[in-house]
Amino acid sequence: MSDNTEFKRLWWHSRRGMLELDVLLVPFLEEAYLDLPEEDQARYRKLLSCEDTDMFEWFMQRSRPEDPDLQRIVDIILQRVQPD
Repeated sequence: MSDNTEFKRLWWHSRRGMLELDVLLVPFLEEAYLDLPEEDQARYRKLLSCEDTDMFEWFMQRSRPEDPDLQRIVDIILQRVQPD
């Protein structure tokens, strides 16, 4: 599968059922994903398999993922939109 096909697939999977998630995930994919190390790209792909309601709680900082890989990618995305 070509890189472009994979990126398009990720783009569609980044579109969620909640606008709040769309405005975080789609720009992150378009602007930051390709610059991530492969391990963090894999974490992002893992994140996309999670439920929208869980992601919403994590990104609204109401809870934290139990999985350390998911914690890392959530932190990376939050840091991008909420720099210190």
